[in-house]
Amino acid sequence: MNDSLTKKTPIDACVVQNKIQQSGLEKVGLASIRELVRLVNEIEKETGDKYIRMEMGVPGLPPAQVGIDGEIAALKSGVASKYPMIEGVDILKNEISRFVKNFMNVDVDEKNCIPTVGSMQGGFASFMVSCRRDVKKDTTLFIDPGFPVQKMQHKVLGLKYDTFDVYNYRGDKLRAKLESYLEKGNISTILYSNPNNPSWICFTEAELKVIGELATKYDVVVMEDLAYFAMDFRKDLSKPGVAPYQSTVAHYTDNYILLISSSKSFSYAGQRIGMMVISDGLFKRHFPDLKRFYKTDEFGYSMVYGAIYSLSSGTSHSAQYGLAAILKAANDGDFNFVEIVKEYGERAKIMKKLFKDNGFEIVYDMDENEPLADGFYFTFSYPGMDGVKLLEELLYYGISSISLATTGSERIEGLRACVSQIKRSQLKDLEERLKIFNEHHN
Repeated sequence: MNDSLTKKTPIDACVVQNKIQQSGLEKVGLASIRELVRLVNEIEKETGDKYIRMEMGVPGLPPAQVGIDGEIAALKSGVASKYPMIEGVDILKNEISRFVKNFMNVDVDEKNCIPTVGSMQGGFASFMVSCRRDVKKDTTLFIDPGFPVQKMQHKVLGLKYDTFDVYNYRGDKLRAKLESYLEKGNISTILYSNPNNPSWICFTEAELKVIGELATKYDVVVMEDLAYFAMDFRKDLSKPGVAPYQSTVAHYTDNYILLISSSKSFSYAGQRIGMMVISDGLFKRHFPDLKRFYKTDEFGYSMVYGAIYSLSSGTSHSAQYGLAAILKAANDGDFNFVEIVKEYGERAKIMKKLFKDNGFEIVYDMDENEPLADGFYFTFSYPGMDGVKLLEELLYYGISSISLATTGSERIEGLRACVSQIKRSQLKDLEERLKIFNEHHN
């Protein structure tokens, strides 16, 4: 019997237990994000009690108004009746190129800037091409922890992957660890997120230089997942054309694909539009083995007219104009998107203190010698309890999150908390629930 059934918990323990049993999940603590969302929704519906929802990384701020206005204008002009060009509309491609220059200090031809149906599709298409360009290179290396769905995409595509938790290989240790994989000759791509989901660690310039140098040495494509663009709030990354810039491996290798999301930085998740940026050099390269799957051996052509064409025949026409309006406003200095999303960092700072004040510990807490930034995610644990058990136990206290065990992390005692859905008005409830949990388990 679960210990929570013998105590007075914030959520009716019998309802929680019944819903867990009915879910069919062998271990709730290892459930996917969407499975947990469904389970918590059902508990909330039956009990009428609202959870502190930290399991799903969705925006918690209003969408960028400039994007809405741009999209409405496009719809009124009649674009909904027309297929978009697969490679994207010119105005958006131009603004993506400008955005990458203004906020990353990276020069890329607008031809190589492609809108995708969110970064999820961008990643899927990138795997379809990058992992098939060389018959001898058939494996992706995930620098974990990371987004579990990207591994699911590999399984769907029948592709191989390897992985390691980077936390113990920061700084000078990273080169040897990476090279131990790359020297085998089977690695086609390297993938990581920066800032990282779920740990919120951020690679240093020295670490990105190592990744870039090794990618060039071993001819590996680096896929840089920038879902949380410019959200390392320790630096002011908000001014177009002014340093500091969003850190990127693109300064250290020509073998890169940047996946830039509009979901978090612009709160534009519902329109499912992201940006794929391929280096000028990689876009033009020829790989004979690509002809096993595509009409041509040119990397960029295979990406656009092979992978993306077969997946969706392009990206929502009106959403492209909405994103173009957002990027133009940011590029022109009329829209400070970073200032708006700093709210996530403020929430994280408050929430981390509440957890620590009530017996919890922060799992990933340092970027080498610098304290971790406060941002969209943080990680936590409770002494004497592994993450699978902790996740299930917290459900009785009206708190939901996901286990780090599902993200490739070796820190299996930990959980990931997303701060985006927590309103300031809920922080008192969170504090009370954490206090009761600690009293019951201390």
